[in-house]
Amino acid sequence: MQLSIASTILLASFLRGATAAIPDKVYGVNLGSWLVLEPWMLPAEWTAMGGEICDTCSDCIMSEFPLVQAHPDTADELFQKHWSTWMTQEHVDGLADAGINTVRIPLGYWIVEQLVDRQTEFYARGGIKQLQRGLRQLRDAGIGAILDHHAPPGVHSPNQMFTGHCTYDVQFYTEYNYHRALVWTAVMAALSHLDPAFSSVFAIEAINEPVTDANQTPGYGEFQKNFVKVIRAVELALGIPVQGLSTNVQIPTANLAAALGTAVNSSDLFNNEVKSAVLDSVPILAELAFELSFPQTLGHSNQRQPLVTNFMDVTSQYNNPPNPANAKIGPQVYDDHVYYNFGGAADPNPEAYLASMCNLPRLPHDVTLGDSPIWFGEWALSTEFNATDEFLNKWADAQKYTYGKSKGWIFWNFRFEDSPQAGGQIRQWSYLEGVKRGYFTKDPSKYHNPDICAPYVSATAL
Repeated sequence: MQLSIASTILLASFLRGATAAIPDKVYGVNLGSWLVLEPWMLPAEWTAMGGEICDTCSDCIMSEFPLVQAHPDTADELFQKHWSTWMTQEHVDGLADAGINTVRIPLGYWIVEQLVDRQTEFYARGGIKQLQRGLRQLRDAGIGAILDHHAPPGVHSPNQMFTGHCTYDVQFYTEYNYHRALVWTAVMAALSHLDPAFSSVFAIEAINEPVTDANQTPGYGEFQKNFVKVIRAVELALGIPVQGLSTNVQIPTANLAAALGTAVNSSDLFNNEVKSAVLDSVPILAELAFELSFPQTLGHSNQRQPLVTNFMDVTSQYNNPPNPANAKIGPQVYDDHVYYNFGGAADPNPEAYLASMCNLPRLPHDVTLGDSPIWFGEWALSTEFNATDEFLNKWADAQKYTYGKSKGWIFWNFRFEDSPQAGGQIRQWSYLEGVKRGYFTKDPSKYHNPDICAPYVSATAL
């Protein structure tokens, strides 16, 4: 029944308008703790929802999975309230007023509910409509979006709230869960081109922060290649030209199922896993077409641009990791994350922090490895020491200056809970609060002191 419904979905009725273009320079924020909730960022709200706070998140109800498991009858309602209040039109307006042109949206695989095994996996339902709502608001504000697969199926990093299930049992790096992640990718790629609300999307990120030891991530390099191929197969089916992907096949535009089937069988580039993932997305897209009420009256548009594929850079792992540059077909950007508060980057004092940041070697190193262009997709004003307001002005300038040498930067996070339980962390983790306090200039391309790094830059620095 689902396949027959899918076969009636006309491609010509779906392709709408021009895709969001990647900005020349990305000035962005993460919409963290919206659709993947991290309790450390909103402890008061989390405990009010029925969650717990403990030193080791796997020891208590400190991630989405155990909360939904403990409260199955009320979880959907609890999360609907959170989703609708954590990121609102007021926040979008604030970001637009602050000059932000990009958001990175952390997503869990469970936002595509058809991928969830309800017997063994526990997540709230209804997030896809909230994503659509938020993307529509961002689109109308002129803010582009990156869909970040922050929490892929099976858990990809141990003992982390950002996986949606804080556990040491890491099962993502398996054929079964790689496949589910690829189906998720096909769905998100199609939605980004088919649903007008998703027209603000210009990039999809494969996964967030994989296990750093490449010996523990078998098959990850092949997954990277398949991730790109799945997106390009969807775009081939939709008639979207991609540089580096050539085929003489004529793709029928009568219906989605036929076009996707023809696309994945049109080239030896698409292996059996890619074909299977794309075809498995068809019935899911059929259901979502009705759930999300895609308009079906407008004609075909050839103004769509291919999505940017996005990966954590090769230096995010060690022990001979696969280089995502080897997966590239069409536009691709790499992602790097920098946090000083975890230690090891510099001595814990203001001068050492500024000297280290102003001479950060990561950008030229990534260029040498072929991972270019790159943006810095997570960073904050967090420190290992008690930072004064005066220092946070300098710390913001120094990081913006250094990351600004790349394709751009995306701050973590757009907001943070302001409560006694959160302990004043809002100062160093909320962009909107940082603008309010004057740490960030109203124009993100400007600095309080454009020469912030001049006293620290070495003669050999880039």
